[in-house]
Amino acid sequence: MASDRKSEGFQSGAGLIRYFEEEEIKGPALDPKLVVYMGIAVAVIVEIAKIFWPP
Repeated sequence: MASDRKSEGFQSGAGLIRYFEEEEIKGPALDPKLVVYMGIAVAVIVEIAKIFWPP
């Protein structure tokens, strides 16, 4: 039983290492500042829209 547990832990750890080594980014690379600026811009647009088109 003890030998089964040793091999089980090693295999699961080795699988994780292989998984992270093979990971690739398959999307557009965006600068984090750009994402923050876009969020601020959308918030400003929404607030301006509230002023011009009240519910």
